Amino acid sequence: MHLLVFFFTVLTAAGLAGAGIYVSHRYVPESLLEGLNDVIGGYLQTVGTVYAVLLAFVVYVVWTQYNEAARFVDREANDLYDLFRITRGFSEPIRTDTLRRLRDYADAIVTDEWGRMKKGGECERARGALEEVWCTLEELEPAGAREATLYAEALARFNDLSDTRTDRLRASRTRIPLVLWLLLILGAFVVVASMALFHVRSVGLHALITAALSGAIAHIVYVVYDLDHCFWGSWSITPEPFQRVRTRMDEVLATHGHRGTG
Repeated sequence: MHLLVFFFTVLTAAGLAGAGIYVSHRYVPESLLEGLNDVIGGYLQTVGTVYAVLLAFVVYVVWTQYNEAARFVDREANDLYDLFRITRGFSEPIRTDTLRRLRDYADAIVTDEWGRMKKGGECERARGALEEVWCTLEELEPAGAREATLYAEALARFNDLSDTRTDRLRASRTRIPLVLWLLLILGAFVVVASMALFHVRSVGLHALITAALSGAIAHIVYVVYDLDHCFWGSWSITPEPFQRVRTRMDEVLATHGHRGTG
């Protein structure tokens, strides 16, 4: 579906640009444009360079944000499983309660929160499960030096998990400012529309060049839009790291006779 939207966007932009050239050749007298190619060429080179720098900057920004969001997801999944493994060293009933709630947290992210993040939201069930984990850890009174060491490590991992969760949710809400989007769209229109000011005798060649330019710009702008929504779109980040962790948790819980919920 997303690829169909992509091809439709690019082909529509190219088609409109080509049609605009045919219209300009029909209604704009050639006498108005003759001898202006040098002036228009210098103008378009300046405008095109400025717009190209803007595009490159925005692509770099959204690509960096996308990679950071993917790292947050991997890091959170790793922190979650690290905490899960540490918790296995606790005594009962703290161990069973914490393992089940950590598994609930992973399941809530995969089945509910991931869909909500596409719109910048979060899941109450996931947040509640994480809060229950904290309440369980808070009640634990370490018995002996070994459990005290595990408890200190579990608290550190819980803090890391909470921080990476916050980073992931923030990344799902981070967007390019509206003013910058307006600049991208208006800049694209100005660059493509300026092609009509050139005096080219062959209408077909003029339309083809302009359509190719418009299609290339539309392609880049679409990629920027898609990467700006890093949890939605053709190149969206998947919950696969959490799915792997949930599978491992189920295997451990099944081995120890503790089934998670969800």
